[in-house]
Amino acid sequence: MEYEKTVLEHSRLRARDRADKPAFITPTRSWSFAELDAFSNRIAQGLLAIGIGHGDRVAILTKHTTECFALMLGAQKIGAVCMPVNWRLAAPEVEYVVDHGEAKLMVVDAEFLQFVAPLALPKVKLRLLTDRAVDGGPVLLETWASAHEAIDPGYDGQRDDTALQLYSSGTTGLPKGVELSHRSLAAAFERTVPECMEYSGNDSVMLNALPTFHIAGIGMALIAYIDGGTTIMMPEFDPARVLDAIEQHRITHAFLVPAMIQFMLQVPGAERRDYSSLRAIAYGASPISERVLVDALRTLKCNFIQVYGLTETTGAIAALPPEDHVPEGPKAFLLRSAGKAIRAVDIGVFDPASGQRLPDDQVGEIWIRSPQNMKGYWRNDKATADAFVDLDERGVGWFRSGDAGYMRNGYVFMHDRIKDMIISGGENIYPAEVENVLMKHPDVADGAVIGVPDSTWGEAVKAVVVLKPGAETTGAAIIAFMRERIAHYKCPKSVDIVQEIPRNPSGKILKRVLREPYWKGRERNVA
Repeated sequence: MEYEKTVLEHSRLRARDRADKPAFITPTRSWSFAELDAFSNRIAQGLLAIGIGHGDRVAILTKHTTECFALMLGAQKIGAVCMPVNWRLAAPEVEYVVDHGEAKLMVVDAEFLQFVAPLALPKVKLRLLTDRAVDGGPVLLETWASAHEAIDPGYDGQRDDTALQLYSSGTTGLPKGVELSHRSLAAAFERTVPECMEYSGNDSVMLNALPTFHIAGIGMALIAYIDGGTTIMMPEFDPARVLDAIEQHRITHAFLVPAMIQFMLQVPGAERRDYSSLRAIAYGASPISERVLVDALRTLKCNFIQVYGLTETTGAIAALPPEDHVPEGPKAFLLRSAGKAIRAVDIGVFDPASGQRLPDDQVGEIWIRSPQNMKGYWRNDKATADAFVDLDERGVGWFRSGDAGYMRNGYVFMHDRIKDMIISGGENIYPAEVENVLMKHPDVADGAVIGVPDSTWGEAVKAVVVLKPGAETTGAAIIAFMRERIAHYKCPKSVDIVQEIPRNPSGKILKRVLREPYWKGRERNVA
C-alpha cells in the first residue's frame, strides 16, 4: 500500500489551508501552522549555510516539542535527519548517542547546557539553545534561524530516505539508532493510527505530554499536525497539570502510558474533575494492570484504545478498540489483549529458534511485517540482519520484536520481553501475568516481578513493590494473597518493598536495573 503524502507535503498543505489555526499551544505561546512552516524553512536555510545537507544528522536535547518538531521539518526539507536525544540519559550516554549518530549540529535546552558543554563531540559544528539565552552561551535556535530567509528549499523527501532517527530505550544494552523512512512515517501517521484513535483534525484537540525522543511523543504531534488539528504541548508530564489541561483546553484525545494513567487517578479529587470533552485515550508502551484500566474507564468515562508497537515499527501496529474494553462479561478476557493488527500490518507468533509460525495459544516471539517497519539500525548491519527474517526482493520481511506473546482468534496477547521471561524449575514464567495479579493487592501502588538466582530451581520469582501511602502490609501477606489467585510455581518466593520502581521515559520498567544487584557476578541463561 502506498501513502499519498510525506510529512513535508502535509506541512506545506497545512501552511496554506490552515495557515492561522493554532498547530501547537505550549505553556508560553501558540504556534500557527504557517508560523511553524516558516520557522522550519529558516532552519533549513540555516543548515544549508553551515554545510549540512542530505543524509547528515542534527541532534536535539530538549523538553520543548515545538523546537524539536521545527528542527525535524527543517532537516527533512534538505534531506537531513533529526535525532531527538533522551534528556534523561547520563552524560556518557548522551555523548555516545550524539557521537554514534555523527550529528553535525547540537541543539539543547538551557538547563542542559552545563551538562552538555564538557562532552567531547568532535563532529558537531555548531551548538544552539532552544528556550532562553545564557551569558556566554550559544545563540538561540530561533535567533539563529531568523537570520535566514523563510524560503522552502523544495526538497520533497524520497519515500525510502531516512526521515527521523530515534534511539531505542536501551533496556538491555546500548541504545540503537532506529532509522525511520518517509514511507514509515506516512504509513503510520497519515491514516492508520488516526483511524485507530478515531481522530479528526477538524474539531479535535490532542494532548501531548510525552517526550519527543519517544516514538509516541513525536507520533502524536505528527497525527494532529498532518490532519490539521491543534495539539496542547506539555514539556513534562505532571498528573495534576494534565487534569487541569483537560478541563482548560477541552482535550478530546491523548496518548498516555499506563504509569501516567495510574498517577492521574491518584491525584486528590481526580474523580470529581470534568472529563466531558474526552473522546478517546490511547494507551500502550508497557503493560497496564486490569485494576488501573477498570478504574480509568470508570473515572475518565471516555473510549479507551490499547495500542501495541515499538520504535522499530514506527509506533502502533495493533489496537484493541473501545468496543473490546468491557470489564465484565464474556469479552472481559480481551482486556489482557493488545488487540488486532491494524491496516496493512501482518502479525504472527513464531518459534524464535526454528522460525516456524505457531498456532493459536502457543507462546512464541511476536514478528511483524508492515510498511511501518524501520529501514534498519544506523551503523549496525549485524543488528539489522538479526532483526529481520525472510526479506523479499523489495527488502520487506518480518521484524523480530523480542516480545513474547500468543495469538487467539486474531488478537495479540502479550506476555513479556523474551529476555525478561523467568525459567524456574523448567517452567517458563512470564512476569506480566504475575504482575497483573500483584497489582490487584489493595495495598500495592506499583510493582514488578523479576527472576533471581536460586540454587535449586535456577531462578526464583521475586516481587518488588511500592506500597500505597499508609499501607502496612508485609511481603508474607502479599505472597499469601497471590497464592490464592495464581499457580503456586508462578508466585513470588520473596518480596522486596521499595520507594520507587525504576522506569525508562516511556514508562517501561527497567527489569535489567532491578535484576542487577541479585545477578552480580552470575550469568542469566535466558536468551
